[in-house]
Amino acid sequence: MAKVSLVNINKIYENGFHAVKGINLEIQDKEFMVLVGPSGCGKTTSLRMIAGLEGISSGEMIIGDQVVNEVAPKDRNIAMVFQNYALYPHMSVYDNMAFGLKLQKTPKDEIKERIDKAAKILDIEQLLTRKPKQLSGGQRQRVALGRAIVRKPEVFLMDEPLSNLDAKLRVQMRAELIKLHNSLETTFVYVTHDQTEAMTMGTRICVMNDGIIQQVADPKTIYNHPANMFVAGFIGAPQMNFFRGKVEAAGDGYVVNIDGTTLPLNQASGAKAKAKDKLGKELVIGVRPENVRMSDSGAGLKVKVEVTELLGSDLNVYFVLNGKHFIAKEDANKEIAFNQDLVVSFDPEKIHLFDPETEQSIL
Repeated sequence: MAKVSLVNINKIYENGFHAVKGINLEIQDKEFMVLVGPSGCGKTTSLRMIAGLEGISSGEMIIGDQVVNEVAPKDRNIAMVFQNYALYPHMSVYDNMAFGLKLQKTPKDEIKERIDKAAKILDIEQLLTRKPKQLSGGQRQRVALGRAIVRKPEVFLMDEPLSNLDAKLRVQMRAELIKLHNSLETTFVYVTHDQTEAMTMGTRICVMNDGIIQQVADPKTIYNHPANMFVAGFIGAPQMNFFRGKVEAAGDGYVVNIDGTTLPLNQASGAKAKAKDKLGKELVIGVRPENVRMSDSGAGLKVKVEVTELLGSDLNVYFVLNGKHFIAKEDANKEIAFNQDLVVSFDPEKIHLFDPETEQSIL
């Protein structure tokens, strides 16, 4: 098994485009690391540099104890699972899985043993004689995983492997991949633009944007303590609301002031704002939709309902405040009508504070 280290890695293409900008990342042995971010953020390029499919402009790529900058992909003891499965259409499932092992001159008996074991783990034993065109998308994905497993790699690299599957199968395959990681006890590096995949699968998540790592942490920390506004807005669905306001002292405690309306803020957050000399200065107030409280009356921000979306047990309520659009997540049983006037407040324990210039969290 192996640790993967990216040390000040840069990727600059011939046209001058700087795709990956001096990233440093330690992926621990047996970890399930997810690289997540919008299209063009550098996550797939980073994965391909680990695989050796993309040259490194500068920095060191280390797998285990070996610097692999000049090591060919086939000699890195990694296995990659692609978005499009990359199966040979003229070969049976068995031959697809055996192909890499045959190139390595692995004995026939050992090839059969490895394939039988992988097929059992993935529940594709009955598919070994079929051709890829006879398989569903989910079955092809399992075959692609099986082809990687039989190589017994030190590191599994996966580039959006579930993006071609339908929603129900994606959920099922997420669970299968988590089980697979637990049973193989191997390092997984997984690329996706889907923050739900990142949150549900990763031991840790590396959030990237514009070729730069924004934050690396476990899913709970990423969600509850985002490092900056990008991470806060990218992770979570629906995304976090951002209001402009100020933090002010009020008696023995603190409040946030948004457009002249004050709402309570927890003591710890207020104390941090004070310690960083942010009291009375304009800040960005971040609140996740599930931490927005809506009522017919009482103290709070006066808003107007624009649209409601019923999503089974949840009701997404889109509302307008001073011409700007925000969202709350309410219980589906709550009766809320189009154009209704409501009062909004926040859970004081769940308010995030960001510097409007640097966009970094001040908490």
